[in-house]
Amino acid sequence: MKIEELDHSALVNATAIWSEADLTRPWNDPDEDFRRALKGENSAVLGAFVNGELAGTVMVGDDGHRGWMYYLAVARGHRGEGIGRALVKAGENWLRSCGAVKVQLMVRNTNEQVAGFYRRLGYEDAQTTVLARWLDEEA
Repeated sequence: MKIEELDHSALVNATAIWSEADLTRPWNDPDEDFRRALKGENSAVLGAFVNGELAGTVMVGDDGHRGWMYYLAVARGHRGEGIGRALVKAGENWLRSCGAVKVQLMVRNTNEQVAGFYRRLGYEDAQTTVLARWLDEEA
């Protein structure tokens, strides 16, 4: 397995993995999320490749105070191979290289399986509530 930063040529395959993993929602355009991450100075999308095939992704970003991980997903045919764990480690290392001292991520409260995955990797509930407001009225 090889992990590297993705470029625009991986957009279709990456967003297909996100959709397959049920990470996308109608109000978030995954193509635009991917493009926005690549445009940012403090963000990237990392990809795990197995035999030249994109097998998983994680989007990372540093907001200057803490790091964030999004869109961690592994293609169905590659689950259980340690790719998710490797992507978390790669994401943490990418953020550490930016100077982040803490990493955060969001898991839908209905997704206990994924919450359990992160707990096994040492993540814990931060006992916070995420609040949101749309800045783009058309979103």
